[in-house]
Amino acid sequence: MHGLLDFLVDGYFEAVEALDEQVEELESQLFEPRSDQEAVQRRSFDLRKSLVLMRRVILPMREVVNTLLRRDVHLLPNDMAPYFQDVYDHVLRAMEWTESLRDLATSVLEANLAIQGNRLNVITKKVTGYAAIIAVPTAITGFYGQNVPYPGFSEVGGFYSSIALIVGLSALLYLLFKRNDWI
Repeated sequence: MHGLLDFLVDGYFEAVEALDEQVEELESQLFEPRSDQEAVQRRSFDLRKSLVLMRRVILPMREVVNTLLRRDVHLLPNDMAPYFQDVYDHVLRAMEWTESLRDLATSVLEANLAIQGNRLNVITKKVTGYAAIIAVPTAITGFYGQNVPYPGFSEVGGFYSSIALIVGLSALLYLLFKRNDWI
């Protein structure tokens, strides 16, 4: 019985080690510039699901070995107790490893969401910068589109001054936003 339980627990370690490698691979994919974020998210969910399943397999084994080790039940000879204690320790280590990997998979998922949020913030900032630049010509042409007299009304100089104002203010905003890394 010891050999069978030891073999099963060693299989748990192999499975948990394979899951550990998958978590590490997922972590490295997370910060690649051209990684598919949806695939990373899907893999994190799948990995977390596998870890929960692994936990459901390991947890009953802990209770089985713990019951065998109870001295009041007398299921094992005293000379076999250290061997089963070793199996129990391995079960506990596999359980702890699985729990830490599950937490790590959750952290990877949360980091992925944070990265997506940061990318969205950068995009929003750039769109806002371009919208501000576009607002300048809109405001100036709206002002000069009025049906009331204004400085330069019906004169060629008014047209050129509005063009110069549009180009100058737009270029100024572009340079300011570019310097502050908004565009």
